[in-house]
Amino acid sequence: MAAPTVRFRRVWRLGSRFLGPLSGSCLHTSARVRDGLLQGLHRRGLLKEAFPDSAAQDALPRLLQAGAQSVYCGFDPTADSLHVGNLLAVIGLLHFRSAGHDVLAVLGGATAQIGDPSGKTRERERLSPELVAANTRAIRDSLQRIFAHHELLFHDASRKLGAVTVLDNLSWAKDLNLLAFLADSGRHFRMGPLLSRHSVQARLGGGDGMSLTEFAYQVFQAYDFYYLNQVYGCRIQLGGTDQLGNLMTGHDFIHRMGGGEVYGLTLPLVTSSVGDKLGKTAGNAVWLNRDRTSPFELYQFFVRQPDASVERFLKLFTFLPLPEVESLMERQRADPGQRLAQKRLAAEVTKLVHGREGLESAKRCTRTLFHSSVQALEEMSDVELQELFKEAPFHELLLEPGTSVIAACRSIGAIPEGPKGYRMVSEGAVCFNHQRADNPEQVLIPKIHILSNGLSLIRVGKKNFYIVKWLGL
Repeated sequence: MAAPTVRFRRVWRLGSRFLGPLSGSCLHTSARVRDGLLQGLHRRGLLKEAFPDSAAQDALPRLLQAGAQSVYCGFDPTADSLHVGNLLAVIGLLHFRSAGHDVLAVLGGATAQIGDPSGKTRERERLSPELVAANTRAIRDSLQRIFAHHELLFHDASRKLGAVTVLDNLSWAKDLNLLAFLADSGRHFRMGPLLSRHSVQARLGGGDGMSLTEFAYQVFQAYDFYYLNQVYGCRIQLGGTDQLGNLMTGHDFIHRMGGGEVYGLTLPLVTSSVGDKLGKTAGNAVWLNRDRTSPFELYQFFVRQPDASVERFLKLFTFLPLPEVESLMERQRADPGQRLAQKRLAAEVTKLVHGREGLESAKRCTRTLFHSSVQALEEMSDVELQELFKEAPFHELLLEPGTSVIAACRSIGAIPEGPKGYRMVSEGAVCFNHQRADNPEQVLIPKIHILSNGLSLIRVGKKNFYIVKWLGL
């Protein structure tokens, strides 16, 4: 989203002048880490804009040098999972935490019931409080897993991590009295700046206009920043570029309430290779919760990234040092067919989101699907098979003595009854665990038809898969 035009504030767009090096050998180690944090994030392409302009030049680097700060980013639970588009904001928090700063992940149990109009052409459908609460619980669990994976698998143990706190803004918004809020806080919001926001102007110029509910969204997000500033000493907010107007509203509100100087940093929006924003509204979301997008699907999403995007994504989505990224890209350019950069990208992101076991699961699924590996198939659980073959019917069967190939196929409805089904097997249309089974009367043999994990993957024709979990083994 383009930055809104506000006459009394300037936005510093981060470029080659961003945060010149702060000299001084007197800085102790942690201060030097914080000093280099913003420069490092800028070199990775993770920072887009800073607000106000002094933040990009002097004040914010000095604030980060002074000691551990609190940094926050909000996530509205409008679905029961975050997606890849949200992951960049989480990674931004992780970079700050690795540098010793405390991070606040704020779930919008209140603001999700209002609906953020940023980037929307019409009002969101209202979500029930019960649905928002369920979504909040699911996203809280997901965020806590990602923070735990980062600490366990990516963090340098020699450096002190900042604290992480996951909050729900409903916990303080539910106690707000409307009349008192308008009397005490409402008078500090000025209509001119509120109306000038791009998200408001775009909607006011449309056919349906904008409801008071949506218009008030930026007021409630601004109050979140003020609350966190007062209670947690938070002075830095992260958000996507489409959140710049909301960040500016929060800054102005805190300034008018006498809360001192605060800062906003925006991160780039993640787009597909054709420039489309990745997110649930765009209809192309890749989710972070396993029950929506499996580790295999997440892994394959990044493996399939084009060469033109992979270097940027390695800098954005991984914690690999930039010299290592450059070395990897040199090997990629020397032999593009190996897709070394894409595979490393996919491995790093899958490990962050789903842990080491999630990455191993994705690799097992890859070997099973693309390399017909029986060994990988034997190592898979029934859950992984169902994730891999989402359209495949799943059956649990009691293994009776003398069960034949044709009897097994007929019991799950994989082939028709009568001569036609018999002929399909005998003509080689049926495979058990990637191996053709063309003898209809063959009794099922362990480790051939039934794997050591008690499963059979049956394929009929080229695309019809069935999963059988055998009982009574």
